[in-house]
Amino acid sequence: MQGRFFEDLSVGDSAGITRIVTAAVIEAFAEVSTDSNPVHLDAAFAEGTIFKGRIAHGMLSGAYISAVIGMQLPGPGTIYLSQSLRFRRPVRLGDAVDVRVTVEALDAGRGEVTLSTVCEVGGKRVVEGEAVVLAPRREPAG
Repeated sequence: MQGRFFEDLSVGDSAGITRIVTAAVIEAFAEVSTDSNPVHLDAAFAEGTIFKGRIAHGMLSGAYISAVIGMQLPGPGTIYLSQSLRFRRPVRLGDAVDVRVTVEALDAGRGEVTLSTVCEVGGKRVVEGEAVVLAPRREPAG
């Protein structure tokens, strides 16, 4: 597994993924999370909402952000301290969610990394927020 040590990070570093949201993905997320709100799972119910159709769980985008942080930037061994999320638009079946995480600040004394976290669909922000994580450090020489 690849990742980055705290000492290798710089402000402006970024990483990302793109994921297609399918009915199967939404149903699997509902199963794992136990959130079976019908706006996510029942087309007839969802048609009667302000969204006029099924939408993905907001936290599915949050999980995609977590995947980038835990697997790429900083990567394996990273520990979440906090995450804020603002849901700006719904994510619908068939949407390609572009996830981007960017280093905004580094606190060497604490080993903390502040990251901006953004999800977009078609160039429009659907989720934005900020994460604070502990990045792995190199083993001290000696």
